[in-house]
Amino acid sequence: MTKKKRRIFCLTALLAILAFGIWHFKVVPFAYYWMTMKSHSAEWQEKGVWLPFYRVAVEARPIEGIERNASGLTFNPATGTLFSVTNAPQEVIELDTEGRLLRRIPIHGGQDPEGIAHIDGDVFVIADEPDQQLYRVIIGAGTDSIDLRGVPRLGLAIDLYKNRGFEGVSWDSTTQRLFVVKEKAPLRVFAIAGLPGLLKGSAFDLQISEWTSSKASALFMTDLSSLTVHEPTGNMLLLSDESALIVEYAPDGSPVSMLPMWKGWHGLSSMVPQAEGLTTGPDGAIYVLSEPNLFYRFEREPRPQWAEGSARRVGRTSGETHRSR
Repeated sequence: MTKKKRRIFCLTALLAILAFGIWHFKVVPFAYYWMTMKSHSAEWQEKGVWLPFYRVAVEARPIEGIERNASGLTFNPATGTLFSVTNAPQEVIELDTEGRLLRRIPIHGGQDPEGIAHIDGDVFVIADEPDQQLYRVIIGAGTDSIDLRGVPRLGLAIDLYKNRGFEGVSWDSTTQRLFVVKEKAPLRVFAIAGLPGLLKGSAFDLQISEWTSSKASALFMTDLSSLTVHEPTGNMLLLSDESALIVEYAPDGSPVSMLPMWKGWHGLSSMVPQAEGLTTGPDGAIYVLSEPNLFYRFEREPRPQWAEGSARRVGRTSGETHRSR
C-alpha cells in the first residue's frame, strides 16, 4: 500500500469512527436541545425542576457496608429516608440523606432486583429485571426480611432481551400511575394506570401505555438506568448511566433541562460512574446512586417555590460539600 493510499485509508477510518461517535452518542440532538434549554430558561426556572441550578453537595461517598450492585433509589417522605436494592446479595437497603447505611433487609424469591419505588405508607414496588416482574411489598419499621413468593405482582414480558429489562421504577401519586424504564433494545418508558386495586391486594383495572417524548430525537441518551416523577412540577427526570446524564421532561414529553454528570460540571470533581439510581426529596434535593456503592446529593440554589421548607439542613453550613474517595 502506498503512502497516499495509507493516508486515505486512515482518514476514511477516522471519519468513520467520528461519524459513529456522533451517531452513537447523539451529539447533534444533544447540542440542539442544550441550546433550546438555554432559550427557554426563564419559562422553566420556577415551574420546573431546572437542573442547571443544581450543584453537588455530597460527592462519591461510599456506602459503608455495601460493596457492590446497589441499584435503584426511592425516597420515603414518611421516614425521611432513602431505599435501594442490591442483587448480590439480594437486599433492600435503607439510607439516610447523607448516604449512611441504616439497615439491610434480605430479599427471598427474586432473581435480579434493579429498581424500587415507594408508593404510600409501608407499600413499595420492587422491579425484578430478567423476567420484568413488579412486586408489591410491605416494608415497615419492623420488617426484617422480604419474600417475593406469593405477593401480588405484575409481569410485563415485553422486549425480553438478555440483561436489558426493567432498570427503574417510580410512582406518581397525583396521576396514580407507575412508571417503568427499560434499559435499551429499545429504550422505553411504560406508564401503568389502574394499579390502586392491585397495590391494595384487591381487584384492579389495569391500563398500560408507553410514555414517549413529543420529539423522537429528544431521547438522546444511549441507555436508561432510572427515572423519577417529580410530583411538585409534574415533570419527569430520566437517568442515563452510559451518557452520565439526567434529563428533565415536561408532562407532554418536551425536554426541559439537563444535568451532565461530567467532571467539572455542577461542581463535580470527576464524572459519576455507572449511575443506577435516581430520586428527589421534598426539599428539592436530587439523589443519585452509582453502582456499586457511591452516593451523591445535588442541591438547588436558589431554592424553588415548590420545595418544602426554606431553612437549610440543621448542622450543615452554606456551601459545605463532602467528597469521599
